Parts: sequence; C-alpha cells; structure tokens
Amino acid sequence: MGEVAIVVDNGSAFSRSGFAGEERPRISMKTTYLPPTDPGMTQDKHLSISCSVHAKGSSRRSSDHPVRHGIIVDWEAMENLWSHLFYCGLRVPVEDHPTLMTDSPSCPTTNREKMAEVFFESFGVPALHVANTGFLSLCACGRVTGLAVEAGAGVSHVTPIYSGQTWMEGTYRLDVAGRALCKHMHALLLESSNDPQLLGSLDKKMVARLTKQYCYVSMDYERDLQGKACQDPVSVQIPDGHLLMLDKERICCPEPLFRPHLLSQNSPGLHILAFQSLQKFPAEFQGELMHNVVLSGGSSLFPGFPERMCKELHALLHGRGHPIKILASPARGKAAWLGGSLVASLSSFNGFWMNKEDYQEHGAAYVHEKFK
Repeated sequence: MGEVAIVVDNGSAFSRSGFAGEERPRISMKTTYLPPTDPGMTQDKHLSISCSVHAKGSSRRSSDHPVRHGIIVDWEAMENLWSHLFYCGLRVPVEDHPTLMTDSPSCPTTNREKMAEVFFESFGVPALHVANTGFLSLCACGRVTGLAVEAGAGVSHVTPIYSGQTWMEGTYRLDVAGRALCKHMHALLLESSNDPQLLGSLDKKMVARLTKQYCYVSMDYERDLQGKACQDPVSVQIPDGHLLMLDKERICCPEPLFRPHLLSQNSPGLHILAFQSLQKFPAEFQGELMHNVVLSGGSSLFPGFPERMCKELHALLHGRGHPIKILASPARGKAAWLGGSLVASLSSFNGFWMNKEDYQEHGAAYVHEKFK
C-alpha cells in the first residue's frame, strides 16, 4: 500500500523504530520523557543538533517511565517520544507511511483505541496495525503457532498462539523482568563482602552492565548456591579502577524469573506459567505449542536461560509424549520489532491494516474488529 511501512516496538526500556522488511531497527531510544518536537525540523540541515538540544530541555525526571510493566501510562510522553523517533530518527513524514505498533499481551483493550486516536488524529497516518509482542516474537522465528515466553525490561509474559490467534485465557503476566532484576542485583551487591564505599560509587548504568555481562541462569540453583565448588566468581574492574568481586550474585540475580518469591512476588515462575498456559489450551493442540516454545526479550538473553526453561518444562510435562523444543534466536532481544518488520513487509498483510477511512467511519473502537 504505497510507501513502505514504519514499525515501532514500544518497550519498557527502549523503543525501536525502522522500516518493514529490514533486518534491524534504524533507531533505538530509551523509553523516557522527551519534550515535543516539530515535524518541520525534518527539513532542517542541523536536525540532529536541534533534536539533541530539544531533548535536553525536558523538565520531566528521567527516572520516571511512560511505559510501566509493558503498558503505556503517559500518552503525552509517548507521543513526544514517537515524534522524536519519526522526525529526528527516521526523518520521514509519518503521514505518508502505514505504521505497525506493538503492545503488550496484557495491555487493556482501551490502549489500542487510544493508540488509534493518537496515530490517526495527531500523526495522520494513512493506516495502522497493532499487534501484541508475543505474536510478533513467533513471527520473527517464522511461526504463527507456538508458546511465546517473553522476558523483557518491565514485564514478562507467556502467550499461547494458534494460527495467528492469541489465546487470552492462557496468557499470563509476571512483573519480574530486567528492571527489577537490576534493582535486585544492586541489593545483592550491598549485601556482599565487597567494600561498602566501593559499592556506593556504582550507578544504575554500571549495575545494569554488570547484570548483563556477568550474570547467568543456574541449571541447579540450590546446588550451586550451597556448593562453593560450583560457583564461578569473577573480578571486575569498575571505572574508578577498583576491583569488584562477583560471586553468588551472578546466579542469584536472574533466579527470580523462576522463583519470583525472591523478590516478594506472589506468583509462579515463568516455567510454571508456561506449563499453566499449555494446560489451558485444548489438549489436541498442545503438542504443536510444546514443539514451538519461542523465547524473546532482553532478559531471556541470560546464558543458561533457554536450557533452564527446557529442563523445567521437561520436568513438568514428563510423560506427555510430546517433545519440547525451545527456539532461542540470538536476536531475540529485538524479536518483537523483527517480527513486525517481517509481517508488515508481506503483500498478504495488506488486508490487516486499519486505514484512515475505517477510523473516520467506525471510530477508534474499530480496532477490536480489525486486530484480533
């Protein structure tokens, strides 16, 4: 349908934007508060300077998050962020491009109505599609049937999907994800044997880097926690030149994904939610889902996460007679965007867009008919 589609993934930590059919997003920005930007700036030869200066003028606190647990909670802030993605990042007139947006599997249905209102009224897009991240994660692996296990920055989900249709009765949400794990890592370090003065110099960015680079998921947490021979301590030089020792923190940090009670969360772990999700699905189709368990999201990138998920599911589903296959692409941190790029580039997808005429005739509520 005319111009190539724009694809936007609205993550709790980063929002990504690019063009359908491409293998990676053109721009990734922190999902944070930014001031409004002027579409006319796209014609300014000093665009990148103008955008950066405007961005520094934000009066909002950078510690606030317009997307919390995968759900947009501040639409004005997100509209400003989308403006920066389009006009400062992609540098295109968005009113010429159909736009595919992601949302969380547990988003309120009213969020899609609001998204249609913003994109047709404020941005004037010619067409819109909104798809949940679980479905798009499957698409990134070339699947339309499977069990999407997402562990992102603000929230984790388990979503069963069959022939492109999301089974909402079997969709589960877990409020343990990357941001909570970084806070957990900081708390673990404060309890460690490292010099308290040394720990006082660590900022959030440094803690996040330590979490990403040095933590891993244990295959046998209780054994590794108790057995000194199984632990794998490392010394890390931090920016001030001192050495920081990481010991049991390396396995303790990501473990709440499987044991949420470690963060005082009264919820089953992701593996049990995956098991419960399968149980909700009709028995005759469970085998197809078990053979297509797709991992996605930045917090699924911890070394050992795919193997631990496979081990736990095998234990829970023992004797079912269906093999469990875990699909863990190296690019799964950006799986939702990649899936959106793939589907929005297909000529067969043309019938799934909600166009401006649909919006003008039926209103924002038409999203519930168009996007199922």
